[in-house]
Amino acid sequence: MRIAVLGTGGIGGYFGGRLAAAGHDVTFLARGPHLEAIRDHGLVVTSVAGDFTVQPASVTDDPASIGEVDTVLLAVKTWQLDPVLEVLPSLVGSDTAVVTTQNGVEAPDQVAAVVGREAVLPGIAKIFAYIDAPGRITHAGGPASLAFDEWSTLPGSPSARVTRLREAVTASGAVSPVPDDIWAELWSKMLFVVPFGGLGAALDATIGALRSNPARRALLGDAMREVETLARARGIHLPEKVVAGTMAFVDDQPADATTSLQRDLLEGRPSELDAWTGAVVRLAEASDVDVPLHRLLLEVLTSRHPGALIG
Repeated sequence: MRIAVLGTGGIGGYFGGRLAAAGHDVTFLARGPHLEAIRDHGLVVTSVAGDFTVQPASVTDDPASIGEVDTVLLAVKTWQLDPVLEVLPSLVGSDTAVVTTQNGVEAPDQVAAVVGREAVLPGIAKIFAYIDAPGRITHAGGPASLAFDEWSTLPGSPSARVTRLREAVTASGAVSPVPDDIWAELWSKMLFVVPFGGLGAALDATIGALRSNPARRALLGDAMREVETLARARGIHLPEKVVAGTMAFVDDQPADATTSLQRDLLEGRPSELDAWTGAVVRLAEASDVDVPLHRLLLEVLTSRHPGALIG
């Protein structure tokens, strides 16, 4: 398969790297020292599932130079979407699949507005991975799964392109679960990452510190229930015990794990706060749902980190 990985961070570097190592024609989008390191020394992935290096690796800083591909793995952060969307049509042919991996629930609509809904496979990546040096990706834990599906499909009836891509991801050594309802999956992930990210950033706490302190654990559960209430108000069919299931998932993660939102805010980098906590507050207002804890977190984080909502 011809695959373009737009954003060679933790998600794009890990899943794109595995697909490249498995023999697929993968081109990575990167910039600056990261681009130069990959070009000179390959893409090095250190993983709890086994280390590997893609060398030589096809890498560019010009997405328009890639041409039409079978699959676009859209792995940039939400605040990086706009410039990528400008050139995305040059990569999309009549049957190209654009897999969105952004946290939050708004990216599929943003991408569909540019290339059409029929090109978009809403997706969810579940992994703790990050760039630890130019040209180097560390996969620290998590399911390392990439789920995706057509925008609207009947359970058990995947399209040919979805089946082909799932088989490729699985054969590469990663995990590609079959979602019963991709939109419920997107909101279920939002129910995990947004409360964890917001509270983790506000309290400068790892997931272990949040789950082991009774007061903080209670706040985490309350924040999850706010997202659950919002999702159900918007017609999303979440599992009946989604909060309990998500807390069990929290308890199974590496104790020192943090979210990219927390790391970006604390290190003064552009953040996804608008697509995470901001989206919960914004969508709640539109849906006439009260989310007081998320409103407080948004106020605290924007006050503490001026410019946090600006990409």
